[in-house]
Amino acid sequence: MKRLLFVLLLLLSAAASALEPIKFTDDAEETRFRELAAELRCVMCQNQSLADSNAQIAHDLRMQVLTLMREGKSDPEIKDYLVARYSDFVLYSPPVRPATWLLWFGPGLILLGGAAVLVVVVRRRAAQAPAATPTEDSQEW
Repeated sequence: MKRLLFVLLLLLSAAASALEPIKFTDDAEETRFRELAAELRCVMCQNQSLADSNAQIAHDLRMQVLTLMREGKSDPEIKDYLVARYSDFVLYSPPVRPATWLLWFGPGLILLGGAAVLVVVVRRRAAQAPAATPTEDSQEW
């Protein structure tokens, strides 16, 4: 029982040390890191930025981004590195190219299609409605 407790304590301490806050060398590095992490998407959480995600892979990616920054890589080079490993999905603003046309233009096409259907339905109903002609015997209340 004592060994099991000891192993659990070791695992908890390892997990706690893995999630320690990142130590930055200066404010400029922290600002650059935060801006870059906000532009990148967590590959596991899908709708969270790398900065907002608590997933272990997001922590690992944040550490990778910081390592690349400290190696002197520029922001585009870091993004290219992550895109090469995780595809355009890792970017919140993927580039416009044939593979992402549906992503960029799909919502507009759906909106235009819905507007066209609405216009057709309204015109058909207007054409089918009989013309109301008042007669002498009918009274309006």
